[in-house]
Amino acid sequence: MGLNPRAVIFDMDGLLLDSEPLYRMTWQTAAADLGFPIDDVLYECFVGRGNVEAEKILREHFGDVFPLEEFHSRWSRDFHERVSTIAQKPGAIELLAALETRGIPKALATSSPRVLALQCLGDLASRFAALAFGDEVSHSKPAPDLFLLASQRLGVAPADCLVLEDSEAGVHAARAAGMEVIMVPDLVPPSSEVASMATRVCGTLHEVVASLSA
Repeated sequence: MGLNPRAVIFDMDGLLLDSEPLYRMTWQTAAADLGFPIDDVLYECFVGRGNVEAEKILREHFGDVFPLEEFHSRWSRDFHERVSTIAQKPGAIELLAALETRGIPKALATSSPRVLALQCLGDLASRFAALAFGDEVSHSKPAPDLFLLASQRLGVAPADCLVLEDSEAGVHAARAAGMEVIMVPDLVPPSSEVASMATRVCGTLHEVVASLSA
């Protein structure tokens, strides 16, 4: 079923939009300015998770001395100032068009909160039949809540949905929801365990278009 799905659910950051570099830059800059540098290894722990959960991990890493409110204020201000610079991932528009041509409904399930996600998506939001946001569920990825909410809003059973994800947390979430999942890695290459969990691992969204057309 994986490559002939009744519906496709997209992740946003790192999959549909090339937003992860901006997240990494603003988080690392804000933390370094406050005297708490985030190296790339620590940052990789946050990829695919919601901002609230990632900030919680950061607080646990540095302890109570970490100025969480000031950190959040700094990175989010810098992110919002640069949000218009975020590009779409190569192949994104072609994939959306291919699914629309075949009449396959699409949903977006992102760990980002609604306000921030809609700002990032811009006109792309209107191309999805359903949207599910991180501030609408109790547990973010790797829990299945976001994908289950998206399939519910589409009116398509989880087993008939194909998820497109770039992160390990997202692959775990899709599998926990009982869905097929194609992984298109972004910042972090998958472990052999996660790669084996995926229905397929593709290098780009162009490869996903080819897989669905095959």
